[in-house]
Formats: sequence, structure tokens, C-alpha cells
Amino acid sequence: MTRSVSASRSHSRTCVRPDGRRGPDVRSAAPPAPFRSVVAYVMPGASSFGLSVVANMFVDRTAMGLPAFDLTVCGDDLGPLKTDIGLVMQVEHGPEAMKGADLVILLPSDGRPLRLCPATREAITAAHRRGAIVAAYDTGTFLLADTGLLDGRRATTDWSLAGRLAERHPEIDVRSESLYVDEGRLVTGAGAAAGMDMLLHLLRREHGTFVSTTVASEAMVASRRESGQVYYVPAPASQATQCDTGDHADGRLADVLAWTAARLEQRLSVTDLARRALMSPRTFARHFRAAMGTTPHAWLRDQRLDRAEELLETTDLPIRTVAQKVGFRSDGVLRDQFMKRHGVSPRAYRHAHHRRSPQRTGS
Repeated sequence: MTRSVSASRSHSRTCVRPDGRRGPDVRSAAPPAPFRSVVAYVMPGASSFGLSVVANMFVDRTAMGLPAFDLTVCGDDLGPLKTDIGLVMQVEHGPEAMKGADLVILLPSDGRPLRLCPATREAITAAHRRGAIVAAYDTGTFLLADTGLLDGRRATTDWSLAGRLAERHPEIDVRSESLYVDEGRLVTGAGAAAGMDMLLHLLRREHGTFVSTTVASEAMVASRRESGQVYYVPAPASQATQCDTGDHADGRLADVLAWTAARLEQRLSVTDLARRALMSPRTFARHFRAAMGTTPHAWLRDQRLDRAEELLETTDLPIRTVAQKVGFRSDGVLRDQFMKRHGVSPRAYRHAHHRRSPQRTGS
């Protein structure tokens, strides 16, 4: 079978902070334009799953009020290329496609060796020098490491490959426990599924909560998992009775998540969530951390902040009203949480995202 991947697809948005990392910079009268042009690099043995993830993330959703993206797939050579599962795709663009890219993604591959040819290496480093974001995950992190751009920086890859990456590139601070690591214009992700987390993080960071959550909903994936969240490793069978991780417990947890997300304006406590799950607070907290990689309290705070960001991006509601609608005691508490997450106030965040909002309303 021959599968043709042509130059473009579409979708997204952004901003840059004074410290050089992407994020809201309200001191700038004209913040940098958000990424629109996306180039995915493939080598022989490229991940078919990775290709489908990228295509799904950046497909045209302009009819839903989302931004348009151009997605180009490029390789070292033009012509047929076999993926990891034996499918043959037609590569129509070489490394020169990266010249106009805002975002370059190095997709994982089961091909070896995990090294770049000189022309591709130069194209990636030139794109980065020009200001493009370069992202990679799984074995793609090895390709990014081959450019030298990760030297002296933090990075992650699949946990089973972390030791090999650290051995091959001792100059890199390898964080094997992270889903993704954000170093500004260099972003790396862990294993295959973590590529979705990394891309959703970039959509969220660059384009705001509305875009990332809408894409996640359309793609039917979790809308937000934190970079510091560790891999979920199921407990051994001998521990099952201690941690209640069966289907019933998982179903109750899913119910609690949906129930809570619909009631963020209420003063909910961890005890309230545990009661909904028909568990003791201690058992609930243990099961929640095992399944979600974080505490119930931290998850609830993040849900409230996510919703606050969406309201600030898409409505003109007063800051105090936003705080009330997401369950914070006051606009001062909301401000404190925003400063911790973004380094800017809710008002500044709204100012930075106002021009990117798909639609603004007063309710």
C-alpha cells in the first residue's frame, strides 16, 4: 500500500515571556505570532501512531472557530518511506521544508541508527536559530539530542530508553519520570502516548486553554496531564486488595471526575470527592494518585485554573465573577494561583490572549 502525505493540513495560536520561554508577555505591545506552520520530520521506520497523532492534532477545525495550521511531513529523501508497521508513505518534502516552520516535530522511529544526516541536522538547528519551536518525543528525543541543542538542558524520552540517552549524551539532564519537559523553544516528551500530552501542552501554552481542550475533546484524549506527572504503573496483583484498582473503582473515579468538573463553582473538598466515590478519604487519595499521577487537591486546583483560563480567553466577565464561577474564594486567590502558574495576573493573561480568542461573550 502506498500512502501519500502531502504538504498541508490545518489549525492553532501563542506569546513569549521576558525570560525567553513561550507564554504571555503583557509588556510587549505586539507579542510574537502563534505558531501556524508545523513540520513533522520522519525517518525510515517512522511511527505510524505518531503520524496519526500529529495529523489528528493539527487537522482543519476552522469551522469550530479554531485557528488554521499548515502541516507538512518531510524526510531526508523524497519518495516512498516504510513506517514501523510496514505501511508505505510518499514523502514529498525534504529538510528544506523546515525553513518556514514555526514548529518542528521530530517523530519517533524504530529505525536505526538514531542519527541525523548533515542536511537535516543543519535544517533543524537553523530553524531553532530562527526562532522556531523544536519538539521531539520517544526515540525522536535521540534525534534532537544529535543536534546538540539539548546540551546542558533537561529532556525526557521513553522510560525504557532514558538510561541509553543519558549514557550517549551525558551533557543532557535526562528526566526519565516526566511526561514531557518544557525548555522554552525545545520541548521533549516521553513514550508514544506522551506525544499527545506534549502536543496538547504546546497547544495550551501557545494558543490557550480553549484551543487545547477543544482539540483534546475532538481527539478523544485527556485534555491535560502535567509534565511532572509520573508514568502510571499498575500495582502487582498481590497489592490489588490494598489499592482497590479494579474496574468498579475506576468507574467510580471517572464518575467523580465528571461530577466534579461540572461543579467547580462549589466549595468541594477531597472528603466530598471521596464520598462521591464511595471510598474513605485515605483510600480515595491513594487510588486517585495511582490513576492520575497527582493528588485530588492538585487536580481540583488545576481544573479550576483551566476553567478560569478559558473564561478569561472567551468572555468579558469581571475577574471577580470568574473567580466565583471556578470556585476560588476571591479574585485575590485566583490572582495568587495565576501568578504561580503563569507569572502574570489574570488581567494580564486576558490581555495577552484577547486577540487570539475565537469568540468573546459576556456570559
